[in-house]
Amino acid sequence: MADLTDLSLAQMRQSLRSGEFSSQELSMAFVDRIERLEAELHAFLTPTPDLALAQAVQADRRLADWRRNPDAPLPALLGIPLAVKDILCVSGVRCTCGSHILENFVPPYSATAVERLLAAGAVLLGKTNTDEFAMGSSTENSAYGPTHNPWDPGRVPGGSSGGSAAAVAARMAPLALGTDTGGSVRQPASLCGVTGLKPTYGRVSRFGLVAFGSSLDVVGSFGASAADIAPLFTIMAGHDPKDSTSLDLPVPEILMEEPVEKVFSGLRIGVPKEYFQVGAGEAGIQPEVEASVRRAIQMMESCGAVIVEVSLPHTEYALPVYYLVAPAEASANLARFDGVRYGRRAEADSLKDLFYNTRGQGFGPEVKRRIMLGTYALSAGYYEAYYGQAQKVRTLIKRDFEAVFERVDIIAAPATPRTAFRFGEHTDDPLAMYLEDIFTLPANLAGIPGLALPAGFDQQGLPIGMQLMAPHFQEAQLLQVAHAYQQLTDWHLRRPLL
Repeated sequence: MADLTDLSLAQMRQSLRSGEFSSQELSMAFVDRIERLEAELHAFLTPTPDLALAQAVQADRRLADWRRNPDAPLPALLGIPLAVKDILCVSGVRCTCGSHILENFVPPYSATAVERLLAAGAVLLGKTNTDEFAMGSSTENSAYGPTHNPWDPGRVPGGSSGGSAAAVAARMAPLALGTDTGGSVRQPASLCGVTGLKPTYGRVSRFGLVAFGSSLDVVGSFGASAADIAPLFTIMAGHDPKDSTSLDLPVPEILMEEPVEKVFSGLRIGVPKEYFQVGAGEAGIQPEVEASVRRAIQMMESCGAVIVEVSLPHTEYALPVYYLVAPAEASANLARFDGVRYGRRAEADSLKDLFYNTRGQGFGPEVKRRIMLGTYALSAGYYEAYYGQAQKVRTLIKRDFEAVFERVDIIAAPATPRTAFRFGEHTDDPLAMYLEDIFTLPANLAGIPGLALPAGFDQQGLPIGMQLMAPHFQEAQLLQVAHAYQQLTDWHLRRPLL
């Protein structure tokens, strides 16, 4: 029998239905791999092998019933293992958000996105590592230690969803959920050589997601390929009355069987010049990254796509805008963690000391930094000068995309300025760390969907990612284009040696 952890989602579904192997066998193959690799990679914060086995047993019973009555409907993910970023609540499973302040918090309910996937039959392998409260680009900000990149354990996997990206890259999980506030799905997907989707803001419910930036947070997904993650999107997407920002729009059918030539024929691909002109030398885009992404664009052109150079002039302001808007929202959202209602409570003689000690001991340096930045930006004397001005420029960034999408169907660009960097390389320079998300932030500010997919390797054998962006609600087109590209290449099929 083939290595069960190396199968595509379609292969797993077909084999489970035919009875070639059981969900218990499939799930335990991933559990065994987690146990073998976890000490080296630290992709998980809370593995759930017992829960996975119990859910797999239930899945096998339903599969057996279905084989006796194959006309009955079968849930789309029945028996398929899944990992979940530890910032999404799962009822009865510890949710730390990568922080000491929530180290023993067990939520009594599940995030809507998780609930829908479990209802579709998914088997939970565990909760994956994350930068504290999703604030970071390397998982080095996790209170429980960083995750290591499967392609080179001396390097970061990206962040903040680094645990999920690394788990999929190392085949510790075939699929995983992440969240993307400023690139936290697309950046680690790029650095780990997997495929990651950030849907349109509001497409997937945020209920049960521990909030960082409420106008930016999006639940996304990881898989080896676009074909693997497309079903996750269609299951999770859709209106949720528990989330006031959830959009009441029909979820499109995603046709992944379209011929490659049909997908690319006449497809207008915008190439933003600003994404290839960032800085110079150490501060700029790695030459191998630029070369790989341009080759990928040329390949799509050779299949019939029309390449159009476009301009997103306000892209240069995305970084400062993001680091005013996101910390301001984080400052408000994290005010609830005070030691009174849930989470860690420090010893104190007064209410003031309770707040001071709980938050001082519970939050890490990066979270404290962003809370202070956000509180300052929202203060009465500076609100309009900083937060108000940032929101105005955010509107200009959104209008840039709207203007470009009148001329093109999708945008293709690098996902990151360079491949995975070494641990400690940016820890003393927050601005250098923030610059790692320079190509992903604009899509969050505009609320548009984005997808990162493998597009090559550098000379050190590290993955290079390309980013595709589309107008609001055009996730289906993103996934179709990504799938067509992956029909022409094998970058997404390559695995690290572990």
